Amino acid sequence: MKKLEKILKKKKYVKVKLKTLATNHLELKAKINGVKGRFILDTGASNSCVGLNAISNFKLIAEESETKAAGAGAIDMDTQMSENNNLKIGSWKTNQLHLVLFDLSHVNTALKQHNADEVDGIIGADILQKGKAFIDYNKNVLYLKKTKK
Repeated sequence: MKKLEKILKKKKYVKVKLKTLATNHLELKAKINGVKGRFILDTGASNSCVGLNAISNFKLIAEESETKAAGAGAIDMDTQMSENNNLKIGSWKTNQLHLVLFDLSHVNTALKQHNADEVDGIIGADILQKGKAFIDYNKNVLYLKKTKK
């Protein structure tokens, strides 16, 4: 696996440590608009999300949305949107983060039932695609390709 890390480093990938939670979810730390938070890495989530209760904390400008969210046993949830936010994961960054905002209490309730700490949101496939992500499940590492300036 050292070869993979060397190759990705040469191709300008950033290495980000992941933590395995009691629920077997992978957690990472990131900053949105300069504010630190804890996020679940979810390859099955089409969009990155933040809980409605964290809108002011992350300095988000929320707009109404017609879209309904579903996932993790909850369906038909009302959402809001927040566009063009700054996201920093390790030294990887984008200023084009579009977030879906909805009630994440069902996610955090499930985490608490397994004695895991609550999260502020979810990093989804939108960011993984933008960052041309590689996930090393054996070493709990996420690799994201730095964008050209």
